Amino acid sequence: MIFLLDNLKEIRWRQRFENYEKSYRLLERYADQQIESEIEKAGMIQFFEMAFELAWKVMKDYLESEAYEIKSPREAIKQSFQIGLIDNGHVWIEGLTVRNLTVHTYDEQLADKMIDDIKTIFFPELKKFYERLLKEL
Repeated sequence: MIFLLDNLKEIRWRQRFENYEKSYRLLERYADQQIESEIEKAGMIQFFEMAFELAWKVMKDYLESEAYEIKSPREAIKQSFQIGLIDNGHVWIEGLTVRNLTVHTYDEQLADKMIDDIKTIFFPELKKFYERLLKEL
């Protein structure tokens, strides 16, 4: 019975990774392009929000498949950093804070800063995470 549960947890993180991969690829497609219009900015921010949300959920599912008990996004990020699944835990915690802020407010100056931060800070971390998990498949 325990083997079956472990196998299901393994399958779960792999399925979640497939969803993460789709959102990551959307973000990747636009990460190096000039984003100028309000609709492009909103789209880029939305792609980031989706990718980030799925990334921490992949972390959670992966960690649970490794017998960790995870209760929150912050806990998933901290534990992922501790086991070397991600490199820059502080950037991920900042990403969590920023993602929560963008979900609830829209301000053009904030959007411009977010686009820059997504491209230069957060996307590189999402990319490293993606590449790290590809090796696990």
